[in-house]
Amino acid sequence: MKLRFATAAGLALAACGAHAQSSVTLYGVLDAGLLYQSTSAASFAHNAPDTGKVYRFKDGGIYSSVWGLKASEDLGGGYFVNVKLQGSFDSGTGKTGLSDTPGVAASFNQYATVGMSGPFGTFNAGRQIVPMIWAMYDTDVRRAQYFGSVLTAWLGLNTAAGWPGTSTNGSIGALYDSNALVYQSPVLAGFSLSLEYAPGGTAGQFQGGTRESAVLKYSNFGLTLSAVYYNGHDTNPAPGSVPTGLNNNRFMYFGGLYTTHGFSFSLSYANGKNPVDSSHANFDLYSGGVGYRFAPDLNVTTGVYYIKDKNDSSNHSLEFAIGAEYNLSKRTLAYAEVGHVNNRGTMNQMIVYGQPTAPGKSTTAAMLGLRHNF
Repeated sequence: MKLRFATAAGLALAACGAHAQSSVTLYGVLDAGLLYQSTSAASFAHNAPDTGKVYRFKDGGIYSSVWGLKASEDLGGGYFVNVKLQGSFDSGTGKTGLSDTPGVAASFNQYATVGMSGPFGTFNAGRQIVPMIWAMYDTDVRRAQYFGSVLTAWLGLNTAAGWPGTSTNGSIGALYDSNALVYQSPVLAGFSLSLEYAPGGTAGQFQGGTRESAVLKYSNFGLTLSAVYYNGHDTNPAPGSVPTGLNNNRFMYFGGLYTTHGFSFSLSYANGKNPVDSSHANFDLYSGGVGYRFAPDLNVTTGVYYIKDKNDSSNHSLEFAIGAEYNLSKRTLAYAEVGHVNNRGTMNQMIVYGQPTAPGKSTTAAMLGLRHNF
């Protein structure tokens, strides 16, 4: 009898252990280098004067420096509960990254999510990088990097639309959304779907501050295609103002990337506008790129990014960037990048995320850096 009881108890404990295993991971990235830029400005304003060349230590040549933690609990049957906290910081100053509120920092400004995953797909709730950014990442040879990519071109589109660059709440589209509910479907025959809805939480105004987006993706046989629809209400309101549900933020994107025998090719088209006042903001964005992996540890990519103001043909910009990345080890990457942008009119497309260029000026930038994962 005692033997049967002990055996049963042992099996029960083993079953519980297999059913509810959990793990917690602390991680981080340091990414920084030396940047030279031939023009600069004190802000992203359309009339900001050229303050001359700048040479500085710059965080984020590939992507921002971050630290975070993630946890996962196995519920059994292929179902998991997942938690992620991640924030960016400036490795030069130690300051944490910005939030949606102008000038205000946040400890976990990139991810603060809880969710579930399983055979149904993945669902996450909270502050997070929005699906449209991953779609742009997947279809840009330059992988939406912080130096000369479809990401910096999209940010240039935002500064042209009036984004001051002092918060993460852009005028057109979004890099991060707070209070977001995001569902990612399983992959079926190469197709997958991402859906986002972020309630605004404004009393008496159902649409005040809301966001909704959808991404349809196909990936198979070396080809990746993405289609994005993003729509937002009350984007970047003045501090202290009450959201009214104004539908002033719409972004559509269509991109593709094809990889074969070490070569990569990408093309995309996007349009960003203010639906309630398209005369204020209506921009087209075109991009193309070519990359080649010379060796397992050496990759070179080039990209061209063109923005056109549909309301004023004198406002346009053309950017070119080339970069080489070399894996020194499994955790450390060295990179060298050069970019040039020809801004016309009031355009101030940036080459490097967080480093303003002078409006209407041709600007060249170069950066050498290291990126280390730990």
